[in-house]
Amino acid sequence: MEKTITAIEAQKHNRSRVNISLDGAYAFSLDQLTAAWLKPGLKLNEQQIAQLLAKDEQQSAYSRALHFLSFRSRSNQEVQTYLERKGYTAEVIEAVLAQLEEDGFLNDTRFSREWVENRTTFRPRSQSMLGWELKQKGVSSETIETALAEAELDDADLALEAAHRALGRYAGLPWEDFARKLGAYLQRRGFSAQVTWATIRKLWNAMQDSSSMQDT
Repeated sequence: MEKTITAIEAQKHNRSRVNISLDGAYAFSLDQLTAAWLKPGLKLNEQQIAQLLAKDEQQSAYSRALHFLSFRSRSNQEVQTYLERKGYTAEVIEAVLAQLEEDGFLNDTRFSREWVENRTTFRPRSQSMLGWELKQKGVSSETIETALAEAELDDADLALEAAHRALGRYAGLPWEDFARKLGAYLQRRGFSAQVTWATIRKLWNAMQDSSSMQDT
């Protein structure tokens, strides 16, 4: 059974959507992109209406995903989980993820590379911790290994950089407290006991040498 579009009106509080009236009564709302080809007087059957609603749901999910991605880069799994929480069906989510990848907004390889670079620059931590973080975001082991290998990281350098960032709060402590607190700080960032201890000794000795030079 066909119904006739009798009105297409922009929503007052959301100008990106329009209300569709069929046979003189409100029927449903659509995204403007989905409704772009519609006009009053056009007849729609049940199949066409179902297709319009399905396309609108996909467009809605796509728009929400783009908004989610606007704050920072996300992994494929993060976007999928977000859309699941919003109640979209598995079919819609699969289509949206594929479209986002095709449009260049979603790429786990690029995401992993950026994640490693950002963490290394602003919040240094061990390679194992970086890998664990990416794993939690649903990135494949192969992609993680590639990102870490391309970054050419060294845990000794990362630990030293991380320790320097925290040194101000521990520098004035006696040896036992200095070693304990800086050690806990580094281990929370995933560094091994061996790397942690070597870093602590290196910084402590450097501080003692600096203090001795100032006293002479």
